[in-house]
Amino acid sequence: MNYLTVPLRSSHNKKDFSCGKQSLDKHIQEQASQDVKRKLSACFILEDENDIVKGYYTLSGSSIRKELVPEGVSKKMPNAYQDLPVTLLGRLAVDARYKGQKLGELLLDALNRSCDNARIIGSIAVVVDPLDENAEAFYKRYGFILLPDSKKMFLSMKTIEKLLK
Repeated sequence: MNYLTVPLRSSHNKKDFSCGKQSLDKHIQEQASQDVKRKLSACFILEDENDIVKGYYTLSGSSIRKELVPEGVSKKMPNAYQDLPVTLLGRLAVDARYKGQKLGELLLDALNRSCDNARIIGSIAVVVDPLDENAEAFYKRYGFILLPDSKKMFLSMKTIEKLLK
């Protein structure tokens, strides 16, 4: 499958990235390369022709307590599983210079990657933990649902597969 993003490379210009959220800026500027090297997460870049980082996202394996997932999903899972495998969309950010160009939507290329990976490594959903109300509203527009007793949001792989058809 073709993706809109590429894996983070040392040639990417990360130092000038600024989305307005210090934690996201600092992550791409200082931490993302180390996390990739340590196999803690994978980082994917939406780049321009000069290796400028226009936006990025990170993916990693995670799990979620069975009782947190929607009942329609949890009742189909074997009783032996108390924790269910998911893909964590840990960070997603667009440089402020490119705001208004719907690049956040393009970065949801993360769903394509997650769906492809779920065919190799089990994962029942993509989970996000939005930083603020704006991020929560963004994810809701694409079908993520808020999980009860949690600030996390959930989009099942079955839903993603339907979206990608």
